[in-house]
Amino acid sequence: MVAVGPWATGCHRSVRVDLGEDRTVEAGVPVELGSKEPGAPKVTWEPGDGTPTFEGARLSHAYARAGTYTARALVSGEEVARVKFTVVPRPVLRAVPAQARSVLWIPRLRGNLEPLVDFYERLIGAENARQELEATPLMALLLRGIDGGPSVVDPDEGAGFFFLPEFDGTVALVGVTEPEAAMEAVLRAAQEAGHEVSPLEDGAARLRSAEDGEEMLLFTDRGYLYLVVPESPEVPEDGAPVQAMAVVPPAPTTDMAYPRQVVTGLTGAGLSEEPLLHELRAKVAEGSVYLYSGPPADDGEEPPPLRGVFASLSVKPDRVDLDGFMSSTRPLFQGASAPASALLSQTALGPVAAAQLSIPPEELAKLAFGSPGSERRVRTLERWRERGLDAEALLKALRGDVAMLVYFDAPAFLKHLIQNKSPEVRGSVLVDAGLTSAEPVLRLIDEHLEASPLRYQAEKVAGGKVYRTLLKGQPVELKVGPERATLVAGEVLEGRPRGDVGAALRERFGGEAFGAGHVSLMVDLGQLRADLRATKAVPGVSTAELVTAKSFMGALLEQLTPLELGFLDFSLVEGGARVKGRLTVRDDGWESMR
Repeated sequence: MVAVGPWATGCHRSVRVDLGEDRTVEAGVPVELGSKEPGAPKVTWEPGDGTPTFEGARLSHAYARAGTYTARALVSGEEVARVKFTVVPRPVLRAVPAQARSVLWIPRLRGNLEPLVDFYERLIGAENARQELEATPLMALLLRGIDGGPSVVDPDEGAGFFFLPEFDGTVALVGVTEPEAAMEAVLRAAQEAGHEVSPLEDGAARLRSAEDGEEMLLFTDRGYLYLVVPESPEVPEDGAPVQAMAVVPPAPTTDMAYPRQVVTGLTGAGLSEEPLLHELRAKVAEGSVYLYSGPPADDGEEPPPLRGVFASLSVKPDRVDLDGFMSSTRPLFQGASAPASALLSQTALGPVAAAQLSIPPEELAKLAFGSPGSERRVRTLERWRERGLDAEALLKALRGDVAMLVYFDAPAFLKHLIQNKSPEVRGSVLVDAGLTSAEPVLRLIDEHLEASPLRYQAEKVAGGKVYRTLLKGQPVELKVGPERATLVAGEVLEGRPRGDVGAALRERFGGEAFGAGHVSLMVDLGQLRADLRATKAVPGVSTAELVTAKSFMGALLEQLTPLELGFLDFSLVEGGARVKGRLTVRDDGWESMR
């Protein structure tokens, strides 16, 4: 507020400026000083951050970087008022509209972006990663920020992308310290990449992709740079009717002006104070990257049980850990449970892949046949009845646990490679399903085999039957008994130590993965490499040939993939479900195969 005393117009002592209390503001968000009243006197404003002074009755100024600044009002060079601003980074979620249905974000670029880029480079190769990232307009800007050179990216603010329910597309954003310079840098990089750039009068710009001609919109707002990327419209087939767009479209729009209007009209805290987001945030571990998705849109039907999802990714150069929570309004799977697989409790150790489903039989049925009463389920059951099979009886015969283990037979693989001069997978696959009754399963198998040209042998055993055949020269055996059905395909698992595979996996990954009520998956290429390294001799193969073959496979695997391990686990917990995951790449080069 600026006021002028009536007795001493023109004298600086007659000007009173009330700038309010010292306060905290966000970087990039303008602060307003002075008066909007007509005829208010002009003063000289000194923002205190090194930017030029400004003369006028009112100042609107945004501080670009975090810090402490003293703004002063001057008359004839003498100070008449001052106020101290403590400028803090603007959180990325405060720059995301509250109506965003999903958002993925990095809360702070410094310390989080570098390991993310390092991991991506290890995953697909440094050169490939850089080419892909630099082809994306905003990523090229971020890369310059972490390479140590001058950058307009704010390292203490965040980046991410979000989806609006009324917009068919994606909106990306990144915190910047100098919006105009950031716009120029992105547009310059886009032109260098061959994109067509069209600046607009209001300061925004349109980009047209050099590859597919798709358009994007680039603009700035309160310290963040936004890139709007609409989904490509579906091109109707020749002769198909085309519906004209109404003033209010019945479906989400692809008009890029809409998300910009939502962003620039944003007031308050944006998505940062969404109660459900904070409720779910407390249920997951700290991370480098976060994902939030709110409740699905209300379509007028019975509301789905899912309230929302929150997940964090903890990123290191050689490893990514996932911790997620899915919140539901009612117990998932109707609160029913299923046992852990008996296969995992006592079998050969050292699988290169393992999977388990421990969910109620009816939930298995939904995956296979559809929900009860649905058209898909009705059609599926009818087709089974036409073949003389009772699918309902089969469902009742399932106990709810299914497991699969995959083993790599390194000696057999290397011998075939040396003798036939070509790599061919060698190993074993075990699949096991718990049963409450063998009869419906046997009827299904017999019906299928009778109509199949496959040559097989069948042998009755106590309480069930054993089927044997050959597939691609590999033996396959299926044993069906009153409590379980077990399929063994491939090389015979002899000479391997046996133990509790499930317990070993739980010890390795923590928690109760691969236990009762869990859906778990693990792929361990590190075990495959270890099996190759551990092979010291193969009957009928010389030492020189074996060393050559192992060296060749080491180089081939290193070229094919750096992945070491993939793990994912889903389990029911109070209030919803927990999701855990891990992805690792080799931390160093291929070890010697000798």
